[in-house]
Amino acid sequence: MSTPLLDADHFRLGLFSSNCTGGLAVTTIPERWSASWADNLRLAQLADRVGIDFMLPIARWIGYGGVTNFHEGVLEPVPWATAIVASTERVTAFATVHTAFNHPVVTAKQLATVDQVAPGRVGVNVVAGWNQPEYEAMGVDLPQDHDSRYALAQEWIDIVTTLWQREGRYDVPGRFWNLTGVEALPKPADGRLPILNAGSSAQGKAYAARNADFVFTIVSGPEQGAEVVRGLHADAAAQGRTSGVLTPTHVVCRPTREEAREYLHYYADENADWDAVDNLMRLQGLHAQSFSPEMLATFRGRFAAGHGTCPLVGSPDDVADEIERFARAGFGGITMSFVDYVGELEYFAQEVMPRLVKKGLRPEMG
Repeated sequence: MSTPLLDADHFRLGLFSSNCTGGLAVTTIPERWSASWADNLRLAQLADRVGIDFMLPIARWIGYGGVTNFHEGVLEPVPWATAIVASTERVTAFATVHTAFNHPVVTAKQLATVDQVAPGRVGVNVVAGWNQPEYEAMGVDLPQDHDSRYALAQEWIDIVTTLWQREGRYDVPGRFWNLTGVEALPKPADGRLPILNAGSSAQGKAYAARNADFVFTIVSGPEQGAEVVRGLHADAAAQGRTSGVLTPTHVVCRPTREEAREYLHYYADENADWDAVDNLMRLQGLHAQSFSPEMLATFRGRFAAGHGTCPLVGSPDDVADEIERFARAGFGGITMSFVDYVGELEYFAQEVMPRLVKKGLRPEMG
C-alpha cells in the first residue's frame, strides 16, 4: 500500500492553517483569509494540481481576542480532512487532534474511516495540549506539568495504534483510559497512518522520537534549524526509528523584493491586530514550549505576519533560495501560509516551483 507522504523522495511542501480565519496572518485587512469551506475547496484542488504534498490544519475552539478575534472561526479538522481527500486525487490531509479532547477509540475509528475514502492520504497531527483557556472552556483539567501531559499523550497514541493493528475484542488497561472489551473496524489500509507531532520541549522531543514520522518544530531560521534537525534525527535513531523534520513558514512572494516587503509592511505592521498578537504571544509564553523565551522576546513582528513562523519574503528567486537553505539544513520539508492562499499559491506555483525543480528539490509535475 502506497503512502505518498512517507514514500516521497523530494523536499515536501505543505499548506498550514487554511482551515482558520486569517490563516496565520494576525491582520485586520478586509481581504484576510476567510477559511470558508468554499475557499478551502478551491485551495485544495489547486494544491492538488500544482503538486503540494499535504495540508495541515489547526484545531481551535476559541479565538485570541483583538479586533478580529483571531482564529474565531475554524473548520474542525476531522470532517475538514475527510472533505479534502474526497475532493482531491493526490494531496494528503492531516487531521489535528488534541489528546485530552478526542477520545482515542473514537479518533481511531474516525481516521480509519477517512482512510477508507482515500487510502494512504490521511495523517494525524497529535497535540498534547498547551492553550489553557480552551481547556477551561471545555471543562477539562489540563495537566500542568509536561511529564503528565505527555504521559497522557503516550497512552493515547498507544491505544490508537493498537486499535489500528490488533484484531478481535480485548481489554486495554491504563492510567488515563481503562478499556474493557474494545474492538475496532475498519482499520487503515496500511495498518497505520502518518503521524506528525510538534515536539519542542524535552518531553515533546522524546514523544516525537518514539512516535512521529514527522516532527514539526519552530526554528528561527535554517542555520539554527540545522542543529535542531541533527538533534531530532539523533533522538529518533536512539529509538531505532527515522523521522523527517518539518518547520512552518509564511510566504510573501512578489515579482520584486521591494514589492514583497511593502505588502508585508501593509498587512503585518500597518494593519496588524496587535491585541490579538499580544494575547497569542502571552499564551504561548505561559503554556507552550514551542517558542523559546528568546524567540518570544524578539518575534512580535513574526507573530503578526505568520504566528511566529519563519518568513519567506521576497522575489521568486529569494523565496526559492531560502527554501533551498532549509533543505540543505536537513529539513524534510516546510509548511507554508499565505494571506491569500489561493491567489498567492497560484503565483508561487508559476514562479517558485520551477526554480525548486531546477534546484533538484522537487519533481517535474506530470
